[in-house]
Amino acid sequence: MNIIIDTHIFLWAIAEPDKLEPAQKLELERLSNTIYLSAVSVTEMMIKASMGKLDVDYDPVAIARESGIELLDFSGEDALLLKDMPFHHRDPFDRMLIAQSTARGYPLMTNDAKMMMYDCPRI
Repeated sequence: MNIIIDTHIFLWAIAEPDKLEPAQKLELERLSNTIYLSAVSVTEMMIKASMGKLDVDYDPVAIARESGIELLDFSGEDALLLKDMPFHHRDPFDRMLIAQSTARGYPLMTNDAKMMMYDCPRI
């Protein structure tokens, strides 16, 4: 299965794995799954770091690769879904992850309750 992980799932996986639910850990460790970190999440982390809202003293792309996590570009086709997406959630990064998950049919692993309001595949 192909799985897109939300930004907080990535941060927890690399720094605070005890915050992950057992089912999430299982899916992240399952060798048959391909785990993706979206370019959207990397963008979010870098913008928050530049604003002083997140301490990123590491290279998240290198950490992802070292951890066996694949990088996933955000495409124009992914973006097309944003036009008609309801505004249950106003965070632009989360909206882009939802659109990417929906467009590609890859479940999104998240603990964000607002993201659960959308009709996209989730774990």
